[in-house]
Amino acid sequence: MTPVKKAAAAAAVAVTALAGAMATASPASAATYGNECGSGYAVVNSAAIGTKGTVFLTYSSATGKNCVVAKRNSAGSAVLVEAGLSVNPAGNHWDVYDGGYYTSYAGPIYLSASGKCVDWMGRISGTEGGKRKTNCG
Repeated sequence: MTPVKKAAAAAAVAVTALAGAMATASPASAATYGNECGSGYAVVNSAAIGTKGTVFLTYSSATGKNCVVAKRNSAGSAVLVEAGLSVNPAGNHWDVYDGGYYTSYAGPIYLSASGKCVDWMGRISGTEGGKRKTNCG
């Protein structure tokens, strides 16, 4: 086989291998709420935490409380995951907060805020998501 044919054959093998690897690679799946706040809590709002996960704001009419969970797209080695929840405006500190090195999620954290707006956030390895002055009432 000539050097040109060898190079062409090697390139064809490399392209085929790359195509096979791309076909079997699965895209990252988004985090889903799994009743981490407990029974009776339903998702009323959510926000992406970049491409790393989702922060969920839930509410229970039975308890009158909001609950926040910051959840990674997929569990893995422990990384810094944080969740914060406050009556608006949050100011310099969250009314309730949970943060640590977790494999899956931070929270649940709970707060009564009847008739008020809430600020809430989730942070995973420095990437933050959340909303301010929402779910008023």
